[in-house]
Amino acid sequence: MAFWSSTTIFTSKVPRKILFMFTLSLSVTYLFYSLVSCYTSLQFSAQENYVYQGRPVTEETTFMTLRGKLYSTSLQGEFIERTGTEQPTVFSTNPENAKIEGRTAEWVRTDTAPTNTIAMVHTAVMDQQHQGFSTTDSVFRTSMNSTPEYGEKKLPQAIIIGVKKGGTRALLEALRVHPDVRAVGNEPHFFDRNYEKGLDWYRDLMPSTLEGQLTMEKTPSYFVTSHAPKRIYSMAKDIKLIIVVRNPVTRAISDYTQTLSKKPEIPTFEVLAFKNRTLGLVDASWSALRIGIYALHLESWMQYFPLSQMHFVSGESLILDPAVEMAKVQDFLGLKRIVTDKHFYFNKTKGFPCLKKPEDSGAPRCLGKSKGRIHPRIDPDVIHRLHKFYKPFNMMFYQMTGQNFQWESEEIIDSQSSQD
Repeated sequence: MAFWSSTTIFTSKVPRKILFMFTLSLSVTYLFYSLVSCYTSLQFSAQENYVYQGRPVTEETTFMTLRGKLYSTSLQGEFIERTGTEQPTVFSTNPENAKIEGRTAEWVRTDTAPTNTIAMVHTAVMDQQHQGFSTTDSVFRTSMNSTPEYGEKKLPQAIIIGVKKGGTRALLEALRVHPDVRAVGNEPHFFDRNYEKGLDWYRDLMPSTLEGQLTMEKTPSYFVTSHAPKRIYSMAKDIKLIIVVRNPVTRAISDYTQTLSKKPEIPTFEVLAFKNRTLGLVDASWSALRIGIYALHLESWMQYFPLSQMHFVSGESLILDPAVEMAKVQDFLGLKRIVTDKHFYFNKTKGFPCLKKPEDSGAPRCLGKSKGRIHPRIDPDVIHRLHKFYKPFNMMFYQMTGQNFQWESEEIIDSQSSQD
Protein backbone atom coordinates (compact mmCIF):
# COMPACT_ATOMS: atom_id res chain seq x y z
CA MET A 1 0.00 0.00 0.00
CA ALA A 2 2.87 2.34 0.80
CA PHE A 3 4.44 1.65 -2.63
CA TRP A 4 1.22 2.18 -4.51
CA SER A 5 0.50 5.42 -2.70
CA SER A 6 3.97 6.75 -3.40
CA THR A 7 3.64 5.88 -7.07
CA THR A 8 0.29 7.58 -7.26
CA ILE A 9 1.73 10.69 -5.66
CA PHE A 10 4.67 10.63 -8.18
CA THR A 11 2.46 10.29 -11.24
CA SER A 12 0.15 12.93 -10.06
CA LYS A 13 3.04 15.39 -9.86
CA VAL A 14 4.44 14.51 -13.36
CA PRO A 15 2.86 16.50 -16.19
CA ARG A 16 0.76 14.40 -18.54
CA LYS A 17 2.68 15.60 -21.65
CA ILE A 18 6.00 14.35 -20.33
CA LEU A 19 4.47 11.01 -19.44
CA PHE A 20 2.99 10.73 -22.93
CA MET A 21 6.34 11.49 -24.58
CA PHE A 22 8.11 8.93 -22.41
CA THR A 23 5.57 6.24 -23.30
CA LEU A 24 5.79 7.13 -27.02
CA SER A 25 9.59 6.90 -27.02
CA LEU A 26 9.43 3.44 -25.49
CA SER A 27 6.96 2.35 -28.18
CA VAL A 28 9.09 3.72 -31.02
CA THR A 29 12.21 2.03 -29.62
CA TYR A 30 10.42 -1.30 -29.42
CA LEU A 31 9.08 -0.92 -32.98
CA PHE A 32 12.57 -0.03 -34.28
CA TYR A 33 14.21 -3.14 -32.84
CA SER A 34 11.37 -5.29 -34.13
CA LEU A 35 11.87 -3.96 -37.66
CA VAL A 36 15.65 -4.49 -37.46
CA SER A 37 15.14 -8.08 -36.39
CA CYS A 38 12.69 -8.68 -39.24
CA TYR A 39 15.03 -7.06 -41.80
CA THR A 40 17.93 -9.25 -40.70
CA SER A 41 15.82 -12.34 -41.19
CA LEU A 42 14.71 -11.22 -44.65
CA GLN A 43 18.26 -10.30 -45.64
CA PHE A 44 19.51 -13.75 -44.68
CA SER A 45 16.98 -15.39 -46.98
CA ALA A 46 17.85 -13.03 -49.80
CA GLN A 47 21.52 -13.81 -49.41
CA GLU A 48 20.78 -17.52 -49.56
CA ASN A 49 18.83 -16.99 -52.75
CA TYR A 50 21.69 -14.99 -54.25
CA VAL A 51 24.18 -17.70 -53.45
CA TYR A 52 21.93 -20.24 -55.11
CA GLN A 53 21.54 -18.11 -58.21
CA GLY A 54 25.26 -17.45 -58.28
CA ARG A 55 26.26 -21.10 -58.50
CA PRO A 56 26.76 -21.13 -62.29
CA VAL A 57 29.28 -18.31 -61.91
CA THR A 58 31.08 -20.32 -59.26
CA GLU A 59 31.16 -23.40 -61.52
CA GLU A 60 32.46 -21.39 -64.45
CA THR A 61 35.21 -20.15 -62.18
CA THR A 62 35.93 -23.79 -61.39
CA PHE A 63 36.30 -24.53 -65.11
CA MET A 64 38.71 -21.65 -65.56
CA THR A 65 40.76 -22.92 -62.61
CA LEU A 66 40.78 -26.38 -64.18
CA ARG A 67 42.03 -25.00 -67.47
CA GLY A 68 44.84 -23.25 -65.61
CA LYS A 69 45.87 -26.52 -64.00
CA LEU A 70 45.70 -28.28 -67.34
CA TYR A 71 48.35 -25.89 -68.60
CA SER A 72 50.68 -26.81 -65.77
CA THR A 73 49.95 -30.52 -65.67
CA SER A 74 51.27 -33.23 -67.97
CA LEU A 75 48.16 -34.42 -69.78
CA GLN A 76 47.17 -37.81 -70.97
CA GLY A 77 44.64 -38.08 -73.79
CA GLU A 78 42.18 -40.71 -74.70
CA PHE A 79 40.74 -41.87 -77.99
CA ILE A 80 37.82 -44.26 -77.97
CA GLU A 81 36.34 -45.81 -81.06
CA ARG A 82 32.83 -44.76 -81.86
CA THR A 83 31.47 -48.27 -82.24
CA GLY A 84 32.10 -49.21 -78.64
CA THR A 85 31.54 -52.87 -79.49
CA GLU A 86 35.10 -54.15 -79.55
CA GLN A 87 38.08 -53.65 -77.29
CA PRO A 88 41.08 -53.11 -79.60
CA THR A 89 43.93 -51.17 -78.14
CA VAL A 90 45.24 -49.75 -81.39
CA PHE A 91 44.30 -48.06 -84.61
CA SER A 92 44.29 -50.96 -87.00
CA THR A 93 42.06 -54.01 -86.92
CA ASN A 94 44.66 -56.10 -88.73
CA PRO A 95 46.55 -58.29 -86.21
CA GLU A 96 49.64 -58.69 -88.39
CA ASN A 97 52.76 -56.61 -88.05
CA ALA A 98 53.18 -54.23 -90.96
CA LYS A 99 55.42 -51.43 -92.14
CA ILE A 100 54.55 -47.83 -91.48
CA GLU A 101 55.33 -46.33 -94.90
CA GLY A 102 52.31 -45.49 -96.98
CA ARG A 103 49.81 -45.91 -94.17
CA THR A 104 47.41 -43.56 -92.54
CA ALA A 105 45.03 -43.83 -89.66
CA GLU A 106 42.40 -41.74 -88.02
CA TRP A 107 41.74 -41.71 -84.32
CA VAL A 108 38.09 -41.74 -83.42
CA ARG A 109 36.93 -40.65 -80.02
CA THR A 110 33.61 -41.31 -78.41
CA ASP A 111 32.57 -38.25 -76.48
CA THR A 112 32.20 -38.83 -72.80
CA ALA A 113 28.56 -39.43 -71.99
CA PRO A 114 27.06 -36.05 -71.10
CA THR A 115 25.56 -35.36 -67.72
CA ASN A 116 22.87 -32.85 -66.93
CA THR A 117 24.12 -31.78 -63.51
CA ILE A 118 26.96 -29.46 -62.66
CA ALA A 119 27.44 -31.26 -59.37
CA MET A 120 28.62 -34.43 -61.13
CA VAL A 121 31.28 -32.45 -62.97
CA HIS A 122 32.40 -30.71 -59.82
CA THR A 123 32.58 -34.04 -58.00
CA ALA A 124 34.78 -35.52 -60.72
CA VAL A 125 37.18 -32.59 -60.50
CA MET A 126 37.27 -32.74 -56.72
CA ASP A 127 37.96 -36.48 -56.81
CA GLN A 128 40.95 -35.85 -59.06
CA GLN A 129 42.23 -33.17 -56.69
CA HIS A 130 41.76 -35.47 -53.71
CA GLN A 131 43.94 -38.06 -55.45
CA GLY A 132 46.77 -35.59 -55.93
CA PHE A 133 45.21 -33.90 -58.98
CA SER A 134 46.03 -36.42 -61.66
CA THR A 135 44.17 -34.33 -64.21
CA THR A 136 43.18 -35.92 -67.50
CA ASP A 137 41.56 -34.55 -70.60
CA SER A 138 38.61 -36.87 -70.03
CA VAL A 139 37.64 -34.97 -66.87
CA PHE A 140 37.90 -31.67 -68.70
CA ARG A 141 36.01 -33.02 -71.68
CA THR A 142 33.26 -34.29 -69.39
CA SER A 143 32.89 -30.91 -67.77
CA MET A 144 32.86 -29.01 -71.03
CA ASN A 145 30.55 -31.32 -72.95
CA SER A 146 28.06 -31.54 -70.08
CA THR A 147 27.59 -27.78 -69.71
CA PRO A 148 26.20 -26.48 -72.99
CA GLU A 149 24.72 -23.48 -71.19
CA TYR A 150 28.18 -21.97 -70.74
CA GLY A 151 29.82 -19.75 -73.32
CA GLU A 152 28.34 -19.00 -76.71
CA LYS A 153 28.26 -20.52 -80.16
CA LYS A 154 30.58 -18.86 -82.63
CA LEU A 155 31.52 -19.35 -86.25
CA PRO A 156 34.79 -21.29 -86.55
CA GLN A 157 38.09 -19.46 -86.44
CA ALA A 158 39.88 -22.42 -88.06
CA ILE A 159 38.81 -25.19 -90.46
CA ILE A 160 40.51 -28.41 -91.55
CA ILE A 161 39.58 -28.24 -95.23
CA GLY A 162 41.25 -31.40 -96.56
CA VAL A 163 42.09 -33.82 -97.81
CA LYS A 164 39.95 -36.93 -97.83
CA LYS A 165 41.81 -40.04 -96.57
CA GLY A 166 44.77 -37.89 -95.63
CA GLY A 167 44.43 -38.09 -91.84
CA THR A 168 41.99 -35.28 -91.08
CA ARG A 169 40.12 -37.28 -88.45
CA ALA A 170 43.39 -38.14 -86.73
CA LEU A 171 44.35 -34.48 -86.59
CA LEU A 172 40.97 -33.25 -85.41
CA GLU A 173 40.71 -35.76 -82.59
CA ALA A 174 44.24 -35.02 -81.42
CA LEU A 175 43.39 -31.31 -81.36
CA ARG A 176 40.26 -31.97 -79.36
CA VAL A 177 42.46 -33.12 -76.50
CA HIS A 178 43.58 -29.49 -76.16
CA PRO A 179 41.51 -27.63 -73.54
CA ASP A 180 41.35 -24.50 -75.70
CA VAL A 181 39.88 -26.26 -78.74
CA ARG A 182 36.19 -26.99 -79.22
CA ALA A 183 35.29 -28.74 -82.47
CA VAL A 184 32.33 -30.35 -84.19
CA GLY A 185 32.71 -34.13 -84.29
CA ASN A 186 30.73 -34.67 -87.49
CA GLU A 187 31.54 -33.02 -90.81
CA PRO A 188 29.09 -30.11 -91.36
CA HIS A 189 29.60 -29.93 -95.17
CA PHE A 190 28.28 -26.39 -95.00
CA PHE A 191 30.35 -24.76 -97.74
CA ASP A 192 29.80 -27.55 -100.26
CA ARG A 193 26.35 -29.09 -99.57
CA ASN A 194 24.40 -26.98 -97.07
CA TYR A 195 25.35 -23.41 -97.90
CA GLU A 196 21.77 -22.41 -98.70
CA LYS A 197 20.82 -23.06 -95.05
CA GLY A 198 22.67 -19.93 -93.98
CA LEU A 199 25.28 -18.93 -91.43
CA ASP A 200 22.86 -19.08 -88.51
CA TRP A 201 22.28 -22.77 -89.22
CA TYR A 202 26.04 -23.28 -89.48
CA ARG A 203 26.76 -21.42 -86.24
CA ASP A 204 24.15 -23.46 -84.42
CA LEU A 205 26.13 -26.63 -85.24
CA MET A 206 29.15 -25.31 -83.39
CA PRO A 207 29.84 -26.19 -79.75
CA SER A 208 29.60 -23.48 -77.09
CA THR A 209 32.93 -21.94 -76.19
CA LEU A 210 34.28 -19.96 -73.28
CA GLU A 211 36.51 -16.92 -73.60
CA GLY A 212 39.85 -17.88 -75.14
CA GLN A 213 38.68 -21.14 -76.70
CA LEU A 214 38.95 -21.84 -80.42
CA THR A 215 36.01 -23.11 -82.48
CA MET A 216 36.89 -25.57 -85.26
CA GLU A 217 35.37 -27.97 -87.77
CA LYS A 218 36.69 -30.27 -90.47
CA THR A 219 35.22 -31.19 -93.83
CA PRO A 220 37.84 -32.65 -96.22
CA SER A 221 35.75 -32.14 -99.34
CA TYR A 222 36.08 -28.35 -99.03
CA PHE A 223 39.58 -28.50 -100.52
CA VAL A 224 38.33 -29.84 -103.85
CA THR A 225 35.11 -27.79 -103.97
CA SER A 226 35.56 -24.89 -106.41
CA HIS A 227 33.19 -22.44 -104.69
CA ALA A 228 34.29 -23.22 -101.10
CA PRO A 229 37.21 -20.71 -101.02
CA LYS A 230 35.01 -17.73 -101.92
CA ARG A 231 32.27 -18.76 -99.50
CA ILE A 232 34.66 -19.20 -96.60
CA TYR A 233 36.36 -15.90 -97.45
CA SER A 234 32.96 -14.18 -97.34
CA MET A 235 32.41 -15.55 -93.84
CA ALA A 236 35.84 -14.77 -92.37
CA LYS A 237 38.76 -13.26 -94.29
CA ASP A 238 41.24 -13.98 -91.50
CA ILE A 239 40.27 -17.62 -90.88
CA LYS A 240 43.01 -20.22 -90.49
CA LEU A 241 42.99 -23.19 -92.87
CA ILE A 242 44.61 -26.57 -92.29
CA ILE A 243 45.26 -29.07 -95.10
CA VAL A 244 46.42 -32.60 -94.34
CA VAL A 245 48.11 -34.07 -97.41
CA ARG A 246 49.41 -37.54 -98.13
CA ASN A 247 51.22 -39.32 -100.96
CA PRO A 248 48.54 -39.03 -103.67
CA VAL A 249 49.05 -42.62 -104.87
CA THR A 250 48.57 -44.13 -101.42
CA ARG A 251 45.70 -41.71 -100.80
CA ALA A 252 43.94 -42.85 -104.00
CA ILE A 253 44.27 -46.53 -103.02
CA SER A 254 42.90 -45.75 -99.57
CA ASP A 255 40.01 -43.85 -101.13
CA TYR A 256 39.25 -46.77 -103.41
CA THR A 257 39.41 -49.22 -100.50
CA GLN A 258 36.81 -47.24 -98.61
CA THR A 259 34.46 -47.23 -101.59
CA LEU A 260 35.07 -50.92 -102.20
CA SER A 261 33.98 -51.75 -98.65
CA LYS A 262 30.61 -50.12 -99.37
CA LYS A 263 30.25 -51.22 -102.99
CA PRO A 264 31.99 -54.56 -103.57
CA GLU A 265 30.67 -54.69 -107.14
CA ILE A 266 32.75 -51.75 -108.44
CA PRO A 267 35.50 -52.41 -111.02
CA THR A 268 39.09 -52.99 -109.98
CA PHE A 269 41.41 -50.12 -109.11
CA GLU A 270 43.43 -50.75 -112.30
CA VAL A 271 40.34 -50.46 -114.50
CA LEU A 272 39.19 -47.20 -112.90
CA ALA A 273 42.64 -45.59 -112.86
CA PHE A 274 43.30 -45.74 -116.62
CA LYS A 275 41.48 -44.69 -119.73
CA ASN A 276 43.86 -46.91 -121.63
CA ARG A 277 46.28 -48.93 -119.53
CA THR A 278 48.24 -50.15 -122.56
CA LEU A 279 49.02 -46.58 -123.55
CA GLY A 280 49.36 -45.52 -119.93
CA LEU A 281 46.60 -42.92 -120.15
CA VAL A 282 45.57 -42.08 -116.58
CA ASP A 283 41.93 -41.15 -116.01
CA ALA A 284 42.35 -37.93 -114.03
CA SER A 285 38.59 -37.40 -114.04
CA TRP A 286 38.18 -40.23 -111.54
CA SER A 287 37.69 -38.47 -108.19
CA ALA A 288 40.07 -40.81 -106.33
CA LEU A 289 42.90 -39.61 -108.59
CA ARG A 290 41.76 -36.03 -109.12
CA ILE A 291 41.80 -35.23 -105.39
CA GLY A 292 45.56 -35.97 -105.34
CA ILE A 293 46.36 -33.21 -107.84
CA TYR A 294 46.89 -30.89 -104.89
CA ALA A 295 48.45 -28.03 -106.86
CA LEU A 296 45.31 -27.70 -108.98
CA HIS A 297 43.04 -27.31 -105.97
CA LEU A 298 45.44 -25.12 -103.99
CA GLU A 299 45.47 -22.58 -106.82
CA SER A 300 41.79 -21.83 -106.16
CA TRP A 301 42.44 -21.21 -102.47
CA MET A 302 45.41 -18.94 -103.11
CA GLN A 303 43.14 -16.57 -105.02
CA TYR A 304 41.49 -15.69 -101.70
CA PHE A 305 43.88 -16.59 -98.89
CA PRO A 306 47.62 -15.99 -98.41
CA LEU A 307 49.87 -18.90 -97.50
CA SER A 308 50.32 -17.37 -94.05
CA GLN A 309 46.74 -18.40 -93.28
CA MET A 310 47.29 -21.99 -94.45
CA HIS A 311 49.09 -24.82 -92.73
CA PHE A 312 49.99 -28.07 -94.45
CA VAL A 313 50.27 -31.25 -92.41
CA SER A 314 52.10 -34.32 -93.68
CA GLY A 315 49.84 -37.34 -93.30
CA GLU A 316 52.90 -39.58 -93.23
CA SER A 317 54.56 -37.56 -90.45
CA LEU A 318 51.33 -37.58 -88.50
CA ILE A 319 51.80 -41.36 -88.28
CA LEU A 320 55.58 -41.52 -87.83
CA ASP A 321 55.95 -38.60 -85.41
CA PRO A 322 52.55 -37.21 -84.40
CA ALA A 323 53.94 -35.04 -81.60
CA VAL A 324 56.09 -33.03 -84.02
CA GLU A 325 53.17 -32.38 -86.36
CA MET A 326 50.92 -31.47 -83.45
CA ALA A 327 53.47 -28.96 -82.19
CA LYS A 328 53.46 -27.22 -85.57
CA VAL A 329 49.66 -27.16 -85.73
CA GLN A 330 49.33 -25.75 -82.22
CA ASP A 331 51.85 -23.03 -83.06
CA PHE A 332 49.94 -22.17 -86.24
CA LEU A 333 46.66 -21.87 -84.30
CA GLY A 334 48.28 -19.76 -81.60
CA LEU A 335 47.74 -22.42 -78.94
CA LYS A 336 50.02 -23.40 -76.12
CA ARG A 337 51.73 -26.75 -76.75
CA ILE A 338 49.54 -28.92 -74.57
CA VAL A 339 49.39 -31.99 -76.84
CA THR A 340 52.95 -33.37 -76.78
CA ASP A 341 54.83 -36.64 -77.16
CA LYS A 342 53.66 -37.62 -73.67
CA HIS A 343 50.19 -38.16 -75.14
CA PHE A 344 51.30 -40.71 -77.73
CA TYR A 345 52.63 -44.23 -77.74
CA PHE A 346 53.38 -46.52 -80.66
CA ASN A 347 51.68 -49.89 -80.81
CA LYS A 348 54.17 -52.29 -82.41
CA THR A 349 51.59 -54.99 -83.04
CA LYS A 350 49.38 -52.83 -85.22
CA GLY A 351 51.94 -50.35 -86.48
CA PHE A 352 50.14 -47.15 -85.52
CA PRO A 353 50.46 -44.53 -82.79
CA CYS A 354 47.71 -44.24 -80.20
CA LEU A 355 46.89 -41.66 -77.61
CA LYS A 356 47.31 -42.64 -73.99
CA LYS A 357 44.32 -42.97 -71.73
CA PRO A 358 44.29 -42.18 -68.02
CA GLU A 359 45.82 -44.90 -65.89
CA ASP A 360 42.58 -45.53 -64.03
CA SER A 361 40.27 -45.92 -67.03
CA GLY A 362 41.29 -49.20 -68.67
CA ALA A 363 43.12 -50.11 -71.84
CA PRO A 364 43.32 -47.49 -74.62
CA ARG A 365 41.27 -48.04 -77.76
CA CYS A 366 42.25 -46.15 -80.87
CA LEU A 367 40.18 -46.91 -83.89
CA GLY A 368 36.87 -48.32 -85.04
CA LYS A 369 36.25 -50.89 -87.72
CA SER A 370 35.88 -48.27 -90.44
CA LYS A 371 39.57 -47.40 -90.16
CA GLY A 372 42.63 -49.47 -90.88
CA ARG A 373 41.16 -51.46 -93.74
CA ILE A 374 43.56 -53.75 -95.61
CA HIS A 375 44.22 -52.43 -99.10
CA PRO A 376 43.62 -54.71 -102.06
CA ARG A 377 46.72 -55.79 -103.89
CA ILE A 378 47.56 -53.38 -106.70
CA ASP A 379 49.84 -54.25 -109.60
CA PRO A 380 53.24 -52.62 -108.85
CA ASP A 381 53.42 -51.41 -112.45
CA VAL A 382 50.18 -49.46 -111.93
CA ILE A 383 51.58 -47.87 -108.78
CA HIS A 384 54.77 -46.96 -110.64
CA ARG A 385 52.82 -45.33 -113.48
CA LEU A 386 50.73 -43.31 -111.04
CA HIS A 387 53.85 -42.05 -109.30
CA LYS A 388 55.11 -40.81 -112.67
CA PHE A 389 51.74 -39.18 -113.37
CA TYR A 390 51.72 -37.28 -110.07
CA LYS A 391 55.38 -36.23 -110.07
CA PRO A 392 55.05 -32.93 -111.99
CA PHE A 393 51.99 -31.96 -109.96
CA ASN A 394 53.81 -32.79 -106.75
CA MET A 395 56.78 -30.64 -107.78
CA MET A 396 54.43 -27.76 -108.45
CA PHE A 397 52.75 -28.28 -105.07
CA TYR A 398 56.12 -28.23 -103.32
CA GLN A 399 56.96 -24.91 -104.97
CA MET A 400 53.58 -23.38 -104.11
CA THR A 401 53.74 -24.37 -100.44
CA GLY A 402 57.47 -24.10 -99.90
CA GLN A 403 57.47 -27.62 -98.43
CA ASN A 404 58.99 -30.79 -99.85
CA PHE A 405 56.96 -33.81 -98.77
CA GLN A 406 59.42 -36.17 -100.53
CA TRP A 407 56.76 -38.46 -101.96
CA GLU A 408 58.99 -39.27 -104.94
CA SER A 409 61.67 -40.76 -102.70
CA GLU A 410 59.23 -43.17 -101.09
CA GLU A 411 59.73 -46.81 -101.84
CA ILE A 412 56.93 -48.54 -103.74
CA ILE A 413 55.34 -50.73 -101.12
CA ASP A 414 53.44 -53.89 -101.75
CA SER A 415 49.91 -52.54 -101.45
CA GLN A 416 48.68 -55.76 -99.89
CA SER A 417 50.42 -54.78 -96.67
CA SER A 418 49.15 -51.21 -96.77
CA GLN A 419 46.19 -49.94 -94.80
CA ASP A 420 44.01 -46.86 -94.47
